[in-house]
Amino acid sequence: MRLFDLFQGPPLPLLRGDGLLLRLPRARDYEAWRSLRQASRQFLVPWEPTWTDDELSRQAFGLRLLRYRRDARERAGYSFFVFDANGTTLYGGVTVGLVRRGVAQSCTLGYWMGEAHAGRGHMYRAIEALKPFVFDVEGLHRIEAACLPKNQRSIRLLEKSGFRQEGYLQKYLKIAGCWEDHYLYSFLAEDWMRPAAASRLEFAAAR
Repeated sequence: MRLFDLFQGPPLPLLRGDGLLLRLPRARDYEAWRSLRQASRQFLVPWEPTWTDDELSRQAFGLRLLRYRRDARERAGYSFFVFDANGTTLYGGVTVGLVRRGVAQSCTLGYWMGEAHAGRGHMYRAIEALKPFVFDVEGLHRIEAACLPKNQRSIRLLEKSGFRQEGYLQKYLKIAGCWEDHYLYSFLAEDWMRPAAASRLEFAAAR
């Protein structure tokens, strides 16, 4: 391990595309994250695992940061916060998780959006900004996404982003305390048409 990595951690990906900035969370993002999640609680809880009693605490956020950094360092997953182009307004988050190498070369897509920013195309643009990173940088072949059948907003987002429904997964994930069926969607490298102006990838030191 390099001395730089030991004290500051490895450089982490930072994506810019179509008016958005995507980067891994930092400690100073806590207040913006807590405020947005708290204001959006009723909007988010039907689609997420059950919130814990300390869901929005600073300590819980710190543990998330440790996990996000570890996953990124090991190239096992990347959890991005989605900001406006200047990095000042937090819109939500998008995750490239459960990265599998070898013969699979696949990952799963997860996302959440603050209620005040929903329905404005931010998540669609965030997913488009992620595609060059997933396919060109990480060299993956397949993105999977699971969606509750009753979540019409999410279904519209995935289909607009070019994902195709592949199957129906029974009791797939425990959402809001209940095991729920999900649709399985996928997007393949072959489905992706590289845009003339792809999202710009940068690297920033962990801090």
